[in-house]
Amino acid sequence: MDSENKNQWQIRLVTSGIFLLGFIAGGFALNAYHLWFNAAQSPTKRERYEDAFNQLNLNEKQKIEVQKTVGETRESIQQLRQESDPKMQEIRARSDAKLAVILTPEQWAKFQELREVIRETEKSNR
Repeated sequence: MDSENKNQWQIRLVTSGIFLLGFIAGGFALNAYHLWFNAAQSPTKRERYEDAFNQLNLNEKQKIEVQKTVGETRESIQQLRQESDPKMQEIRARSDAKLAVILTPEQWAKFQELREVIRETEKSNR
């Protein structure tokens, strides 16, 4: 009777130890997951520039001038993109026409799907 009671306590102790080890391992796995996937999210180009300007210890006047200059640059680039957009669409349309002739209808349909996935991925990475 005494050895049976001892065996039951040993089984309970081992079961509790296994549960505790699993709990600790789960905590480590969760921390590793957060470290890997949060680190994988790199800062945007805008955030990197903001960080760079913050490291320069700009005074208030400089901050205002920098923000003004960056804003003007952003507007100029957007204007340039708007001006070049019709030409880009024309080039893409010519390319699509050539590819549609080269590829089979099934390949062309599949390519359009894959291209859309690539574009969506690019948008989400910006």
